[in-house]
Amino acid sequence: MAIGVCIVEDDREIRELLSDLVLASGQFDFLGGFETAEDLMRAFRKLQPDVVLMDLQLPGRSGIECIRELKLKRPETQFLVCTVFEDNERVYEALLAGATGYMLKSSDGNSLIEAISSVHRGESPMTGVIARKVIENFTKRKPSVDYAEKLTEREREIVEYLSRGFRYKEIASQLGLSTETVRTHIRNVYEKLQVGTRTEAINKIYGNK
Repeated sequence: MAIGVCIVEDDREIRELLSDLVLASGQFDFLGGFETAEDLMRAFRKLQPDVVLMDLQLPGRSGIECIRELKLKRPETQFLVCTVFEDNERVYEALLAGATGYMLKSSDGNSLIEAISSVHRGESPMTGVIARKVIENFTKRKPSVDYAEKLTEREREIVEYLSRGFRYKEIASQLGLSTETVRTHIRNVYEKLQVGTRTEAINKIYGNK
């Protein structure tokens, strides 16, 4: 089954270019292009896209707000940020909200097409400059000792990977564990921290700057 793709971009010219790129690839089921986050949110339940190519600076609700809300409604939808912004804080906030990939609009068409396929496969595609900024931002955040002490060494290790945008399957591969074992550890983390989502857990551990 073809990967269902939506695009959210307020610049009409860029939205049409991205739409043409997706359609021309012949790899995806293009479900629609939207000017605002609100437009996507109204159609989201009906369309149930596999991947959303999401701009961040939008009229009305921001892309980060949109990702955060829709990710809770349908966790299996992957959000691939496509934006001109590359500042550390915005990158980190997008990943905390639930984005699983982050590309710049200056990326070439082939890279964007591959990124859509990649994020659907469970990977976290990022341009080189973005990957470096994620690491830089992460290293500036020190874990809260009070909350970190509640976790085992393995649980802290897994939360560290979560904070860097890794998905369960990727964490399992990095640590030589099964995906189900990673899920079990994360459930234990949620219980110990009294949270219900990845974002809440990371904010509790790394909320201080």
